[in-house]
Amino acid sequence: MDLTTICERFDDRLALAEYADVDASANGLQVGPDEKRVETVAFAVDGVAATAEAAADRDADLLVVHHGVSFGGIERVTGRQYGRIAPLVENDVALYAAHLPLDGHQELGNAAGFADTLGLEGREPFGELGPVHIGQRGHLPEPAARDELAETLAADLDTGGRPVTVLDSGPETVEDVAIVTGAGADWLDEAVESGADALVIGEGKHRLYHEAREAGLNVYLAGHYATETFGVRALQDLAAEWGLETAFVDHPTGL
Repeated sequence: MDLTTICERFDDRLALAEYADVDASANGLQVGPDEKRVETVAFAVDGVAATAEAAADRDADLLVVHHGVSFGGIERVTGRQYGRIAPLVENDVALYAAHLPLDGHQELGNAAGFADTLGLEGREPFGELGPVHIGQRGHLPEPAARDELAETLAADLDTGGRPVTVLDSGPETVEDVAIVTGAGADWLDEAVESGADALVIGEGKHRLYHEAREAGLNVYLAGHYATETFGVRALQDLAAEWGLETAFVDHPTGL
């Protein structure tokens, strides 16, 4: 399959155009020629030197990532930026990135995959960002004790052996859960307004501790990387359905 066709299919399925005005990431094809034949596609969370080299080792023609190399434009390809792009060019590996579209897609996105893991029911979009959403909210199949949910998250996610941090400021029993993967601390107020018992995110900010206490909301910090493998894995399944060879490059950060 040619590179243009693959990118157009991803662009369309992920509705990239809807996020153009709210995402600093240059979503879509970030590195690559106008024409290229693709047989093997590698998938990773981060578009960095390590994953580019790993993709080349797997003879991949294309690397698809959540965090690409261009956020707000590239002025100079030097230093760290050069170190990330050079392995792609030297090994003829194209790079496709989908940032917020892969957070917010209600079927293929990170939050959707996370919600699948928890078995959330009655789901609806959550995490409003201008005209789009980047998360999901729903009900656990059965109410869970606050600490029990933390244990479930730690068991189901690749946290690198680190425990899930809980800001236990809300109800002792959790049923209604809001999810924004990665850096989702800014959606605490929306979680409170929605009536959620808990907000599950990847990483927090210092102020989140006091905000959660003052709002009476449980917050779970499950790891940025751990909460953002779902989307690229969903795209990997999609590419496999198209008849492409695929590989997942797992490079956890523990953060």
